Amino acid sequence: MVTLDTRTLTVPVGIVRMLEVVLTCISFSLVASVGHIGSSYWAWCMFTWVFCCFVTLLILIMEFTTLHARVPISWDDFTTAFAMLSTLMVLAASIIYPTFFTCASCGKQIAATVTSCLAFILYATEVGLTRAKPGEISGFLSTVPGLLKVLEAFVACIIFISLDHGLYSRFPGLQWCVAVYSLCFIFALIIILFTICRLLSLFPFPFDKVLTGYNVLAVLMYMTCVVIWPLYSFQNNHSRPSGCGRSCYWDNLVVVAFMTCLNLVVYIVDTVYSFKLVFFVTPA
Repeated sequence: MVTLDTRTLTVPVGIVRMLEVVLTCISFSLVASVGHIGSSYWAWCMFTWVFCCFVTLLILIMEFTTLHARVPISWDDFTTAFAMLSTLMVLAASIIYPTFFTCASCGKQIAATVTSCLAFILYATEVGLTRAKPGEISGFLSTVPGLLKVLEAFVACIIFISLDHGLYSRFPGLQWCVAVYSLCFIFALIIILFTICRLLSLFPFPFDKVLTGYNVLAVLMYMTCVVIWPLYSFQNNHSRPSGCGRSCYWDNLVVVAFMTCLNLVVYIVDTVYSFKLVFFVTPA
């Protein structure tokens, strides 16, 4: 029997989620009304708004009907991870879309950008409302290291949509970088999924030590990418070509280089947190 819980729609988190659904729905509706554009960045923005809208709506329905209690996953971990991921995805869409597809006289595109920015603020607010506070007992993804794992996976996604197969397929060094991005993304995704599905107990070794070892390895691999990617990508190509338009391949190379540096910083912070939790926190 389904029990309706109206309180889930009147608490602050419920109100924020309803506004998120409305704003993301408006964003993708406005952009869809303008027409399709054959660009990976356009596809990313549309996917972001549609994905966030419908998953947020699904969360609202599940909590309103109390069906979430019957789902065999860590619901708090799932909703916190989704809020963090949505914050990052909508932020990226709010930057990418006006940069590549908006002009001063493009009314619908400007309106979509505004509603997307408002949705970003709401998702960031939801992260603040659902994130674990100091001293609280919560799931891994509600903690700072858990949120960093979501950030690492997200940054890797931005790298993937900016890659040019015609470029990296010609240089073994760039292929190594793509392999690093892929391996680290897959492992971060496995950790997120295992946490949500409550499968961490299946790890044959202590989870915190496995996580620390992985973070150290990821830092070392990303350090090589920070050097190798710009070395090969900008070889004889140090400045933006003069005849390049708004969707210039050189811009994609810069995005990948910047995101590689950003993910290295995130992994370093994650490693520091892991070392602190494993070696410097005294059990109560």
